Amino acid sequence: MRVPSFRRDREPARRGWLRGAPAPRWVRVLPGALVVGVGVATLVSPHSLDIGFLLGAIPPLAGLSYGPLATALMGGATVALLTVPAFHLNDPGETDLLTVLFVAVLSVFVSFVRSRRDAQLGLERTVAEAAQRAVVPPLPERVGPVRCAGLYRAAQRGTLVGGDFFDVRDGPYGVRAVMGDVQGHGLSAVATVASLLGAFREAVLDLPDLEAVAARLDRRLVVDSARSRHAELFATAVLLEFSANARAVRIVACGHPAPVLLRAGQVTEIGIVPWTPLGLGLPDSGPLGAVTVPLLPGDRLFLASDGVWEARDGAGAFYPFTGRLAVLAEGDCADLAERVWADVLRHSEEVRDDVTMLVLTPDA
Repeated sequence: MRVPSFRRDREPARRGWLRGAPAPRWVRVLPGALVVGVGVATLVSPHSLDIGFLLGAIPPLAGLSYGPLATALMGGATVALLTVPAFHLNDPGETDLLTVLFVAVLSVFVSFVRSRRDAQLGLERTVAEAAQRAVVPPLPERVGPVRCAGLYRAAQRGTLVGGDFFDVRDGPYGVRAVMGDVQGHGLSAVATVASLLGAFREAVLDLPDLEAVAARLDRRLVVDSARSRHAELFATAVLLEFSANARAVRIVACGHPAPVLLRAGQVTEIGIVPWTPLGLGLPDSGPLGAVTVPLLPGDRLFLASDGVWEARDGAGAFYPFTGRLAVLAEGDCADLAERVWADVLRHSEEVRDDVTMLVLTPDA
């Protein structure tokens, strides 16, 4: 759901080198450049140069991006520059040498600790990414007669999965798709996302109508919420079911924005009365409302989460989604979601919500 708080192209900025990403090239080059620069400067100068203080920065800089062995070599080069007479660095005293030597040894130790920590964090991140991709696997390019393209940007730094979810599955009753947004976002919502997607994948195989699939997801959240007195789990979702020949789509919306239809350069908002969100007891709210939309060759359905619809600029104005989509829809639909995302970033100074987009193109 909407919360005040993904890069993006601010995307690389989400995990800078001070936040655990590998050090940039200039940081790795700087220690060697200092060694070479000081060495060359002292060799070509006819007089002693008082620039030995620069050498004290070499071992710590090496420790930021190199392993213990390379850091030790940089420290050795630093000591050599101070002690070899040919470099005549203004005859450093014994205290200066001991200080640089101590800093070099300490930098090797810090580099060793950092390398072990980075290896552990790398392993943990690999495991976390594998687990998160198991929850929301990459979207296939085609499911039955429907071509798919999607984009997912989690709001919480360092995560691949947040409070949004989507999936497209083929089953005995046709191709079905779901997009939703659970209460909360980030890692705290991943368990609910996993539970809903598991229920959806089973319902696609078992239940003959789309309303029953929505009711199954609702029941899943009601059961999960009953396990804790204070859980109160709920989610918004929109579900789609394509006919066997992909010439029509049936849509059920549970508190979530309906898809928009792209046809012949025009963007049309599909009129559907959204039902109550999942987890609040759909059977108690009366029969679900659904609409069936005929599809023509070349039609595309674009689904977007609240992170797109509710993105604001510095003045608080919402992103003009349907108006911009009509302009951005020209071209290959495979990267349409990426174009919209780039446009959202130009509109909004910061996107604080999970962002999900799904483009479905039936080959009718």
